[in-house]
Amino acid sequence: MDSALALIAALAATAFSADLWVSYRSRPRPHVTAYGIGMTMFAIATWAFYVGLTFGWTGSVYRAFYLFGAVLNIPYLALGSMFLVVGRRSGNVMAIALGAFTAIATTLTTTVPFANPLPASGVPDKIFAPGFGPQLFAIIGGAMGATILVVLAVVSIVRFWRKSRHLVWGNFLIVAGTFAAASGGTGLALGEGSAFALSLLVAVTLIWAGYRVASGGRHRGPREVVEAGRAHQPES
Repeated sequence: MDSALALIAALAATAFSADLWVSYRSRPRPHVTAYGIGMTMFAIATWAFYVGLTFGWTGSVYRAFYLFGAVLNIPYLALGSMFLVVGRRSGNVMAIALGAFTAIATTLTTTVPFANPLPASGVPDKIFAPGFGPQLFAIIGGAMGATILVVLAVVSIVRFWRKSRHLVWGNFLIVAGTFAAASGGTGLALGEGSAFALSLLVAVTLIWAGYRVASGGRHRGPREVVEAGRAHQPES
């Protein structure tokens, strides 16, 4: 059951990330790039989770799962919302900071020795030691990304409720998806693979839907498109 749910989640994440990159190819925009990276990370993490559950955990599989599923994916989704809601200038500043965070987190997650051995089967637990290492960066990345997404959801209500409710509801769906992924971490800590796999499936679905809803204003009537376009003008 755990493996089946993980496989469905991996296929869904792969399909959603492919949809984002198709959208980027037709019209390159920075928020689509960030969302595409974040969703691709979800896909890699869910595939690693499926492989680990089905065929057994190896060091490289677990490190990929941890890096893309616990450390980096939420901050990149938050970056997408930063570009979409606040503007290009703020998004570029966050992208620079996130690049430094990514470099350090990737180095640590791929090189720090395991504190405990990987299990032969089931869900790994407390593999990295606490302190300055992958576990700390997972906490920072999750807290930073979730906080930014929640703040931007509030900003959406204040700035765009009258002009672009698509943007407001889209951000709410992305926040809901983020918390769905975070809630699965509780089940993961308790060794519940089914709960975590299901949370990944719910998370990628909500986040993809949120992106689609937030971007829906581009396909509305002429007057609404003009208003939404003015509201979304990037900072110069």
